[in-house]
Amino acid sequence: MDTMRERFASVVSRLLDDDPRLAVVLAEIGKDGFTDAARAHPDRVINVGIREQLLIGVGGGLALTGMRPILHTFASFLVERPFEQVKLDFGHQGVGGVLVSAAGSYDWPAGGYTHMAPGDVALLDTLDGWTVHVPGHPDEAETLLRAAAAAGDDSVYVRLSAHSNSAPRDIAPGRFLTVREGRRGVVIAVGPMLDGVLTAVEGLDVTVLYATTVRPFDEPALRAAIGGLGDVVLVEPYLAGTSTAAVNDALADRPHRVLGLGIPRRELRRYGTIDEHLAGQGLDPLALRERISAFLR
Repeated sequence: MDTMRERFASVVSRLLDDDPRLAVVLAEIGKDGFTDAARAHPDRVINVGIREQLLIGVGGGLALTGMRPILHTFASFLVERPFEQVKLDFGHQGVGGVLVSAAGSYDWPAGGYTHMAPGDVALLDTLDGWTVHVPGHPDEAETLLRAAAAAGDDSVYVRLSAHSNSAPRDIAPGRFLTVREGRRGVVIAVGPMLDGVLTAVEGLDVTVLYATTVRPFDEPALRAAIGGLGDVVLVEPYLAGTSTAAVNDALADRPHRVLGLGIPRRELRRYGTIDEHLAGQGLDPLALRERISAFLR
């Protein structure tokens, strides 16, 4: 199976052939995946070098001319480092584009905390109108990337990761997918957390919703799943509690409790594999089962 990043490069390279409005802007990272596309479309594959603020500025400028820019680098360099440019060059200018990140919360821990971005989605929540996709498999990434490229002039963030579920699901952009139904509560598994959640809740009488688009939040799906009252557990692959406010807003007229599971706010300082980080953050199946079961009791 290819990775989400490999699928990103191949899909967007083909989209460049079909849509003259698209342009790709890179900041050195990921350039090898666009070697052929750069030869075919030298005016629409732009590498600005290790200049992340310029990456966003060039993308915003292209959008002002009517292009649909697709910008790519690690999440910490795409959202966190040039955040002022994201806020001003896209939001304040009233233009849209597609930000496609890699490395997630801790995909490459050997790079240190400079290459980790557990707070990226929470940071984008401070801005207005961003769609946020979090695929859990390369096939889902392709579906969401194609939707993002075709999304008019909207602002879209696609969060790619090396952490992946074993199989794709039949997702629809913007909608939660009901994976299983139960009566004791609802567990929302975001993107690559689905496999671990399904293992964790085996034998528990809970509904599992699968979220690959978290902004806008699919309020109707949650309201339908929870009924009149109940408990909600969020399992997100980034900062814990990022979507807690969205759940509370969706259920403002119904009695409910919310448990937000994700990356704690303490600074990440250790190396290790993705599985080791999941265990260290209490997000492996064993820890998830203990935390979910205790909450539902």
